[in-house]
Amino acid sequence: MAKEYIPEKQSGIGQIIDSIFILVLVYVSLYIPLLMKADAAAEAAADAPKPTWESLQLSPVVQEQWVKLGYDAEKAAALINSKFDYTIDPMMLLLTAGIIIAYFVFMLKASDKEYREVISEKFGDK
Repeated sequence: MAKEYIPEKQSGIGQIIDSIFILVLVYVSLYIPLLMKADAAAEAAADAPKPTWESLQLSPVVQEQWVKLGYDAEKAAALINSKFDYTIDPMMLLLTAGIIIAYFVFMLKASDKEYREVISEKFGDK
């Protein structure tokens, strides 16, 4: 006869800590590439000349609309000239994949004992 499995109860504080830990891992793994690109963009912007409405090649009507929205030439240039970069940095991709894989391996290893106890309770030791 198999012994009855009684799962351990996790406290509310433990659940909150686990949830925060997972959120931090996801946030950090997604934010690191952005931080690295922001540093490179800031260095490039420091060397660039200050933009003017003429250098942006906007019509007077469009310039007026930007001003109505509260933008000057410099602020508008940041939005006008920003393009989405579709390139994938292989190192950042590997780092993100590594963090996700390591987390799931950790979860499987940490839960191995509980999985075996549940299987033993339901199906017996054979």
